Amino acid sequence: ELIERLCPDGVEYVELGKYCDILKGKQLNKENLLDEGEYPAFNGGITHSGFTDKYNVEANTTIISQGGASAGFVQFIKTKFWANAHCYYLKPNTEILNNKYVFYCVKNNQLKLMKCQHGAGIPALKSIEIFKLSIPLPPLEIQEEIVRILDKFTELTTELTTELGLRKKQYEYYRDKLLSFGEEVEYKKIKDIFERLKGTPITATKMKEIEREDGDIIVIAGGKTVIKAKENDIEKANIIRVPAVLVQSRGIIDVLYLEKAFTFKNEMWAYTNENKITVKYLYYILKKNLNYLRQASLGMGALPQISLTVTEDLKIPIPPIEEQKRIVEILDRFDKLVNDIKEGLPAEIEMREKQYEYYRDKLLNFKRLEEIKSENR
Repeated sequence: ELIERLCPDGVEYVELGKYCDILKGKQLNKENLLDEGEYPAFNGGITHSGFTDKYNVEANTTIISQGGASAGFVQFIKTKFWANAHCYYLKPNTEILNNKYVFYCVKNNQLKLMKCQHGAGIPALKSIEIFKLSIPLPPLEIQEEIVRILDKFTELTTELTTELGLRKKQYEYYRDKLLSFGEEVEYKKIKDIFERLKGTPITATKMKEIEREDGDIIVIAGGKTVIKAKENDIEKANIIRVPAVLVQSRGIIDVLYLEKAFTFKNEMWAYTNENKITVKYLYYILKKNLNYLRQASLGMGALPQISLTVTEDLKIPIPPIEEQKRIVEILDRFDKLVNDIKEGLPAEIEMREKQYEYYRDKLLNFKRLEEIKSENR
């Protein structure tokens, strides 16, 4: 309705720099940054690099990373802050451009800016790339309405993200409480209860060769490297088809619970048991002890790494199977809520983010005034 009333013939597209100053921050050396302080300091990157007791930019300002792998990343800072030498910040002419509208327009062009990185060493973004961004220039009243709508989407996503953080803390609290036992239960070493499973010797080159989108076997290497492969490409003896807990023992120290057919690089190991409940129970026990595993991995070399004995000799409480079942059922519900990307809060957040991006693209896509003039001619 606003468009029909205020700009029925389309809107002009202008270079951002025509009505907006693109400024660069001032160097604040690393030794002058604080672990705590009143004002965050932003440099190249997607988060602040420390704190300071002084600021050089006012609150509610759009900033863009100038250097590093994240050069071109856009964010809106709601507090006063220090803009360092690798940080661009924007000062629009507010008689023509709504300040937050500028943020949404530039954020909508973030991918384009990140593709403009240059330099053989550390990537960087030239200010001219920001200056020449083409943005629609509808009347201020329309800009303000677009900001109101997109702020609502952002607010909803923020609320869900906050809720997820609280649920994760709640989950960890109840997990630790449910898995804390006294002398009323027996303690046994993991190696005395579980069968240890070995992986497969596989190189990074081999993984690239056998990777298939429609593969039915999950192959897990170090870090976050996970692929799918065809059954014919993996030795049958190395395929695990029972519920198991995988110990990621090098690089990223973590544990995974798997039920679908899988295999893994042989520097790691997995555990199983004839009782599925007990296997899942072990998964939650090891998750509870993750900090212990990560501490044990320090000082083992350039990358964090744990030895086999760290888990083999770990004594864990073994309550009756019915109690294990009760604990697993409770923690499964929490786990689904905070980690399930199909049904839990992460799925809801992902859906809201996609919805926000869809409407942002729609709301910032106007009929160009030049096109309409051309059609009328």
